[in-house]
Amino acid sequence: MAWTWRFEKTDGSEAVPTVEPEEFTTQGDAESWIGEQWRDLRDGGVDQVRLFEDDTEIYPQAMSLHADAE
Repeated sequence: MAWTWRFEKTDGSEAVPTVEPEEFTTQGDAESWIGEQWRDLRDGGVDQVRLFEDDTEIYPQAMSLHADAE
């Protein structure tokens, strides 16, 4: 199993992250990483993220990286 993040603009189109993305072996590792990197990702133009386990999306909707959505 591989856990990966998809980086998106607000409209759902793919965004290129300024932080080098990683592939994780656990969901916890992936979530910890996004918790450490979300500000840099947001500042680099990523508006939202989606977590995948292989080809399966984990959450029912994208997670915003903007404070007004928290």
